[in-house]
Amino acid sequence: MNLLLDTHVALWAITDDPKLSAKARELIIAPRANVWVSAVSLWEISIKHSLGRGYMPVSVSEALAYFNQAGYNILAIEAEHTVAVEGLPSHHQDPFDRLLVAQALVEPMRLMTHDETVAKYSDAIIYI
Repeated sequence: MNLLLDTHVALWAITDDPKLSAKARELIIAPRANVWVSAVSLWEISIKHSLGRGYMPVSVSEALAYFNQAGYNILAIEAEHTVAVEGLPSHHQDPFDRLLVAQALVEPMRLMTHDETVAKYSDAIIYI
């Protein structure tokens, strides 16, 4: 299964945060899981960490090193992903989350999130 981690889930995974549920941990470490982190998440971490906003316990360079060490794949932002954002219902206004949803739907991948609003976009989204 191709599993795309929402930014906060990816951060919880690399920092061993107790907010990451047992179910989420099982899916991430499953032998058949191909775990992905989007360049969108790296962008979000970079912006929010530099502004001191949100839960950003590490810098983007530290996060990338941890993602690489964990064996996570990095998903680039493609033109098709940005086009798909336009067709999404307006459940959520956060541009990072909207692009993550679009990427998951275009690829296709299962997006793992802890955001109830993001989970409204598709049955393919795993709400933890």
